[in-house]
Amino acid sequence: MDITLILAFLTLGAVVGFIAGMLGLGGGMLFIPFISMLLMARGFPHELVVHMAIATSLATIMFTSISAVRAHHLRGAVAWDIVKKFTPGILLGAWIGPWIGTKMNTVVLASFFTLFVTFSAIQMLMDIKPSPKRELPKEAGLVAVGGFIGILAGLVGAGGAFISVPFMTWCNVNMQRAVATSSALGFPIALAGTLSNIYYGLGTPNLPAGSLGFIYLPALLVISIGSVLTAHLGAHTAHKMPVKRLKKVFALMLFGLAAHMLYGVFAHPA
Repeated sequence: MDITLILAFLTLGAVVGFIAGMLGLGGGMLFIPFISMLLMARGFPHELVVHMAIATSLATIMFTSISAVRAHHLRGAVAWDIVKKFTPGILLGAWIGPWIGTKMNTVVLASFFTLFVTFSAIQMLMDIKPSPKRELPKEAGLVAVGGFIGILAGLVGAGGAFISVPFMTWCNVNMQRAVATSSALGFPIALAGTLSNIYYGLGTPNLPAGSLGFIYLPALLVISIGSVLTAHLGAHTAHKMPVKRLKKVFALMLFGLAAHMLYGVFAHPA
């Protein structure tokens, strides 16, 4: 890679790493349009660019998650008991998500995603309080929810916080605790999704040099360095920010993700 591309990936990693640490978002969906643009500028095969951007962005979440989780854990904010119960379903869902993506109608997926995310964002923006009696489901229920989160995260190359944070706050988990726990959930999502994208990508014709399956390793390395350097700063900011303000910032980010998903589908229909 030339120095301009290295600096572009490094800056992208630093900016998204901070957002990921602050909001529990793995950063994957924020990376995708920019990675796609940079890969296209390098002349990568058009039919592979989006798939490689999704796979590479998902892989970066492993490193972003570790940095953010460490910062949240030092403040005692990660609910590890919840993480443990979510993880089996998440691992399975994130593995099959990329495969389902090749079989599912894109418009249907995007419409469902947009409706869910917009509803969650409105609830947070209006600070609608959940029923005080509502709690997280039992272990079997969390495994099922984890599977659902994993599938959607694997499909769109995200860390799953766009579902897990609204779900946990809906079940009366404190916002900052939900963000911290979501950061921890990003690692198993990214791990399973990365292995899946490597497996399904091996042997694909016209993959550029430096690829491992659908993952472009040079971009993964540089972006991960940038994101790891700033993710802990985002986590620190989250714990300093009032809960109501944190909810509003998260809600606005959800609106942005929903708009991005719709634009991607209708501007470039399958």
